[in-house]
Amino acid sequence: MIDQIFVSMAATIAFAVLFHVPQSEYLLCGINGAIGWMVYLFCTSRGTGGTVASIWATVALTLIARILSAVRKMPSTVFLITGIFTLVPGTGIYYTSYYFVMNDLEQCAAKGIETFKIAGAIVLGIIFGLMLPQSWFNQLGRIWNRNR
Repeated sequence: MIDQIFVSMAATIAFAVLFHVPQSEYLLCGINGAIGWMVYLFCTSRGTGGTVASIWATVALTLIARILSAVRKMPSTVFLITGIFTLVPGTGIYYTSYYFVMNDLEQCAAKGIETFKIAGAIVLGIIFGLMLPQSWFNQLGRIWNRNR
C-alpha cells in the first residue's frame, strides 16, 4: 500500500511536469495526488466499490486543491487537475475499447458502464467539492499566510 502511495505521488508529479505547473508546486501537487489515492485505497479496503471510493477521493482532492490555491495564491485547477490524474479510469477505457474491437459486446457494455460510473463519480466529487464558498478557503489562506 505504501508503494502505491509513492507511485501515485510520482505519477502526479510527472503529470504536473507535463501540465507545465510551476516547479515550486510540484511537491504539493504530488501530495494532493497521493492523498487522493490514499482516500481511494481506504474506501476500497472498507468494502465500498470503485464508484463510491472515487467520489470520496475526488471530494478530498477538490477540497485540498481549494485550500492549496488559497494558501499558495494559485488557481485551484493547478492542484485539482494534476491530483485527479491517478483516479481517471484509464484501464476501464482501454478494456472497453479492447472488448469492442474483439467483438465481445457483453464485456464491452459491462466495462463501459463501470467506466462511465467512475467518470461520473469523479465529476460529482468535483461538484460537491466546489459547492463550498471560496471565501471560506480564502479565509484559511489569510490565516495561514498571517501565521507564517
